[in-house]
Amino acid sequence: MAPTKNKNNGYYRLLTRKMILTIIIVSFTPMILVSSFILYQFRISYHEKLEAHLKELVLKQKQNIDSFLKEKLGDIRFLAETFCCEELSDESFLQDRLEMLQQVFGPVFVDLGVVNERGIQVAYAGPFRLGKAIYADADWFKQAIKSKYFISDVFLGLRGLPHFIVTVRDNWKGELWILRATIDFVAFNNLVQNIRIGETGFAYILNREGELQTKPFFDITPRKKPYRDFLKIKEDDPQKVHMIEKKDESGKKNIYVAAFLKNGDWLLVYQQNARDAYLDLNRAIGIAIIIVLLGAFGIIFTAVILSKRMVNRIVMADEEKDMMNKQIIETGKLASVGKLAAGIAHEINNPVAIMVEEAGWIKDLLEDEEFHESENLDEFERALKQIKTQGQRCKEITHKLLSFARKTDSRVQETEINDVIDEIVALSEQRAKYGKITIHTDFQKDLPSTYLAQSEMQQVLLNLINNAIDAMENEGGTLDISTRLDSDAIVIQVADDGPGIPESNLSRIFEPFFTTKPVGKGTGLGLSICYGIIQKMGGEITVESIIDSGTTFRIRLPIKGPPER
Repeated sequence: MAPTKNKNNGYYRLLTRKMILTIIIVSFTPMILVSSFILYQFRISYHEKLEAHLKELVLKQKQNIDSFLKEKLGDIRFLAETFCCEELSDESFLQDRLEMLQQVFGPVFVDLGVVNERGIQVAYAGPFRLGKAIYADADWFKQAIKSKYFISDVFLGLRGLPHFIVTVRDNWKGELWILRATIDFVAFNNLVQNIRIGETGFAYILNREGELQTKPFFDITPRKKPYRDFLKIKEDDPQKVHMIEKKDESGKKNIYVAAFLKNGDWLLVYQQNARDAYLDLNRAIGIAIIIVLLGAFGIIFTAVILSKRMVNRIVMADEEKDMMNKQIIETGKLASVGKLAAGIAHEINNPVAIMVEEAGWIKDLLEDEEFHESENLDEFERALKQIKTQGQRCKEITHKLLSFARKTDSRVQETEINDVIDEIVALSEQRAKYGKITIHTDFQKDLPSTYLAQSEMQQVLLNLINNAIDAMENEGGTLDISTRLDSDAIVIQVADDGPGIPESNLSRIFEPFFTTKPVGKGTGLGLSICYGIIQKMGGEITVESIIDSGTTFRIRLPIKGPPER
């Protein structure tokens, strides 16, 4: 028995695991696919929107800076075209023009100067002592003298401060001259430093050699190659905004958005740590992962609970199936025993009948004169009387047994309830005697007869009596069976003083296959069948029980007339 139970336990554990795994796979697959697809699409959409936003930001800033440079160049060009070299070479006049520019544009213009073609500054207006300064060897002058308009890179120059100049070249009396203006580096630098997004986003400007033209908000990691070489942005379209993602020297992944300024001489670069740029995306993915994990936990928990419940139901169904199979076997055994008992009763009834007849014939022989004077005549008559009495008793018992076992006797017929109970009590007396149980009967006389199936009524009464005997057979007791007339119904009461039935079991006592007896002792069908038979007869059966006091079954049968034909 134990190996089978262990084998079954292993099967149920394997079944539970398979069900859990199946539910998890079926639930997880669509959830993971849908979640992955949504996150993938969201990630692509977020990248596109971020790229479009940063490119638009850099493009607008590029336009602002280019406009600033063109505007300042236009202001100087206006002076050069409005006034001649002779007028601008007057330092007091030049100072007036500087003050006028500063009044209109603020401190963006730091100073003004007029430089001849030999690189000598012939007039100067500004806060520094740069009169008669020589710029012949300065890089900016060499380029400015060749171009009609020129904007230099940021450099320190004679004043030792970062600045850049805007120049306009003109011709006066056959000689070239240059009007130059210094642009305030702080004002220009603020245009770039104002580009700030997140915690790590900032912008800066590089020249063609990759040198910084503005002061970055954060220190840039030193590198072996210039920034322009690092970024590898081709000057294919000066109006195009480029965006790349690369790791810097420290291994951190950054986003670089760049656009050319000043006809490709300068490169405006916006730089931001990729983790900072995608912070909202990563936060959304993190929240999504938490939700998925919570959903996964819920699925696993539900899968475990549901699988265990389903397997428990399967176990209960299998146990009920096993019990049913055992009960069917027991029922088959009882049916076989019934047939065997009927056969044995029939076989015994024939020789018993012959014995009774032979005893009667012997008695007739003893009536002859030759036996009248025998000394043992009285003893012979007593023995013959005893044989006839016991033979008749055996005949009655076998007749009752045959009547009970005969299945064809289930038709509805007129029945005296007291007589039916007497027959069942007679069949049960011997077993009750062995169990030290006394059966008392209290029948109301002159009960009206009713129409019902006698064999079915016998089955009900025999089942109740046998249950009572089973309950009391260990300790013995008393079984009281009574009948009485109550209005238009006959009430049959079967009461014992046995151990009683627990209250928790009373509500289930008429359920099929419910039994408190060990396997092989009871089928769990007896009381259920009794309940069905009484219901079919139009009656009712109830039970009352008190622990250690006993159990009482009451059957209420309606008085019926003969069935219609």
